[in-house]
Amino acid sequence: MGLLAREALSGYDVTQRMKGRVGFFWGAGHSQIYPELARLEEGGFVTHSVVEQRERPDKKVFEITAAGLDALKEWAAQPPPRKPTKDELTLKAYSVWLVDGETAARLFREEGRRYEEQLARYEEIREWMEREWADDIRRPDSPRFASYATLRRGILYERGNAEWCRWLAEAVEGGGEGSVLPGGSGVEAWPPPFR
Repeated sequence: MGLLAREALSGYDVTQRMKGRVGFFWGAGHSQIYPELARLEEGGFVTHSVVEQRERPDKKVFEITAAGLDALKEWAAQPPPRKPTKDELTLKAYSVWLVDGETAARLFREEGRRYEEQLARYEEIREWMEREWADDIRRPDSPRFASYATLRRGILYERGNAEWCRWLAEAVEGGGEGSVLPGGSGVEAWPPPFR
């Protein structure tokens, strides 16, 4: 509904937005979108109109209703449910002590490069937004501000992960010599629940 609050879209358009803008932080396949639009329409949250097209089948264009906008506003103000994090790379780091340092360093450097590549894409988008949407990204009541806010979250995420991968690659490549934690305490500084 967040996409439809910004503009009326066909199911195809929603799918394309999910692959692009929204796809950076939320995934939904083509097969999920049409049933969800039907469910939202049954609930009175969206409505559709049929647009006739030449040499193509007619298309349904969906628009958010007042009830849908109210529900979206209410949802956007609620904290998300806490779910256990499932991060396979972090899980691998938890067992990295079992892996040859050079092999582990190669893995984490490669993953770090992927984060850095995505970070570079996000930085290009940020520069564009700051140039093209300069006034709107300073207004919290603008959809462009919301797009900018989610981009900033993505930048911090990618930057943090790239930095962590770099640090971990350097630490494991060093073969465990010296402290890997601030304060010179080594791994033993971690509290027992993490063992």
